[in-house]
Amino acid sequence: MVQFPGSNDDRDMRFAIDAVLKAPAQLVWHKERELPPGTRAVVLPGGFSYGDYLRCGAMAKFSPVMAAVRRFADAGGPVLGVCNGFQVLCESGLLPGVLQRNHDLHFVCDFTTLRVERAAAPFFSRARVGQVLRIPVKNGEGAYFVQPDELARLEEGGQILVRYCDPDGNVTQAANPSGSLAGIAGVCNRAGNVFGLMPHPEHAVEPAIGGTDGALILGSMIDAVRATRGVG
Repeated sequence: MVQFPGSNDDRDMRFAIDAVLKAPAQLVWHKERELPPGTRAVVLPGGFSYGDYLRCGAMAKFSPVMAAVRRFADAGGPVLGVCNGFQVLCESGLLPGVLQRNHDLHFVCDFTTLRVERAAAPFFSRARVGQVLRIPVKNGEGAYFVQPDELARLEEGGQILVRYCDPDGNVTQAANPSGSLAGIAGVCNRAGNVFGLMPHPEHAVEPAIGGTDGALILGSMIDAVRATRGVG
């Protein structure tokens, strides 16, 4: 789990994976040039890397650890970027698209509902297509955007894994908290092993804090790495 200057959900993510889902998780400072030996998955957590002083994720992509993250991803290792982590993945070219200012220019902090578009390893094997998940979101630049030709490729390749929807599963503008193109809440790369998600699954893993739907995503990733010999 990579820590950038300004990360603020790194320990929350580690708690969700380690304490709740019972999988070992280690924090890795952004200046490290290699991932720990035996790394099975990489998570880029939410927060405000480098204070978002330039553009969300634009400075973090130059952190030394990102070269190792790229090598890990290119070798097929699962990489999850949440909120700012999603922005870092896009800025680094590991995912297509950009995250822009929310359509109303307001910071959004609320629970959202998401419709699962593709239920497959390594991130949604515990879910089913059409399932509605309730997971919180908190961002100011969460509006996903790509050019029309790239959107068509994402649709054709099944790379859009979740969309914002209402509680009944209908994708509507009213249910879209940031104004993301086509209601997109999360996308993966063509290989399917790199996934960026704006909502925060680590904040939805216990009933006492709003539900456990986030555990479906994080638990799917854990299932995937336990089923393989790992990369790196």
